[in-house]
Amino acid sequence: MAEKALLVPENKRGFVSELVYLFTSGDWMTRLSFLLMGFGCLMRRQAIKGLLFLASQALFVWYMLGFAWQYLSKFGTLGTIGMHREWSEARQIYVRTPGDNSMLILLFSVFSILVVIGFIGVWRASLRACHKAQQHHEAGRTPPGFIQDIESLMNERFHGTLLTLPTLMAFAFTILPTLFMILIAFTNFDADHQPPGNLFTWVGFENFANLFNFGGGAASAMANTFSGILGWTMIWAVIATFTNYLLGMIVAIMINQKGIRFKAMWRTIFVITIAVPQFVSLMLMSQILHDQGPLNMLLKQWGFIEQNIPFLTNTLNARITVLAVNLWVGIPFSMLITSGILMNIPKDLYESASIDGATPIRMFFSITLPYMLFVTTPYLITAFVGNINNFNVIFLLTRGGPLVTEYYQAGKTDLLVTWLYKLTVDQQNYSLASTIGIFVFIISATLSLLVYNLSGSARKEEEFQ
Repeated sequence: MAEKALLVPENKRGFVSELVYLFTSGDWMTRLSFLLMGFGCLMRRQAIKGLLFLASQALFVWYMLGFAWQYLSKFGTLGTIGMHREWSEARQIYVRTPGDNSMLILLFSVFSILVVIGFIGVWRASLRACHKAQQHHEAGRTPPGFIQDIESLMNERFHGTLLTLPTLMAFAFTILPTLFMILIAFTNFDADHQPPGNLFTWVGFENFANLFNFGGGAASAMANTFSGILGWTMIWAVIATFTNYLLGMIVAIMINQKGIRFKAMWRTIFVITIAVPQFVSLMLMSQILHDQGPLNMLLKQWGFIEQNIPFLTNTLNARITVLAVNLWVGIPFSMLITSGILMNIPKDLYESASIDGATPIRMFFSITLPYMLFVTTPYLITAFVGNINNFNVIFLLTRGGPLVTEYYQAGKTDLLVTWLYKLTVDQQNYSLASTIGIFVFIISATLSLLVYNLSGSARKEEEFQ
């Protein structure tokens, strides 16, 4: 019964209900721990643990008052004083004096908010530790010491120890930049509002409205560009994914067929295609397919054409070209992935189908393709999302061209990701680029989760029928 009393029932409670439970069931030491972290541990012979909690509280207070507050206090406006000229009595001239920096205000505010969330977690852990020490005391047991806690972290809670550093790195290099990028979408951070010279401020959903405003003016051009590029991005992603997948699978089936000679040679040729850096192949293809490139020159010399073929400067030709070149760089990956899976399909299925009179095409659609889709659906989702964000093929081949006047800083082969790149690097329109980035994330995440949860890979795990 004493061991049962030492269990911590608050682990299964919600955050607020747990705090209420800890306060109402705690003694005066535990309740005082709500204000002084680790006080209950200090009073019950857990000095090191209590001091660590108290030091973390002191460090948090010092950080918030000494550094974070100067930025959090300006978070609502992102600064009010820009760079300005002030008269210098010492130099007897006007000098430029830096004011607020909107970017640093936003960045450090987001970081400080994450620090507050992390501190709340530590505060909660402190209350749990103090309450658990109280339970030990009431049961007549000595609370575990610091050495025992260290041993626990290296044994039964070792998984938490290992995951601590990766979790902190994820917050620092993934969650923080993502939140910063999302918030930029709600500002007017562009070439005309560049800190520290100029401030930028909150504009609400103005950037989102511009992408859906077809009424006229610059906003209408943005909306037309967004809708056009979004449509082409989805067409590109679907065609590029499934053509690579199906043709790679067909190549793998052909190489694995009985009677095919020099199988190792064929596989080696495709592996060499992968071994060559992709950007080298793409830049070489862009030069070969140029209007004045070697391919057009050879076709003219051989008498096949009289005028140069605009492989990259005509909208339809450019889109067909990028899809064709994408086959060159994508089929080898699909071939290697599907080769190993094809070898694991039970031969009995094909023998039974052959006895029943099934043709090779019928066996492909009834046995091979369903089995492959069942196993490789996660790969297909990854490939689809990768093609939505396939920067290399588009940018290195066509630079997003051909450019057209009805598009805002974009061309007919631009994907959302390449348009985002142009807006960021060339135009320094960070707010609009961040807005587009949010849409890319929503599209990728929604389609990925929806398709995966509806697939047999998720619904019939470890089962194939």
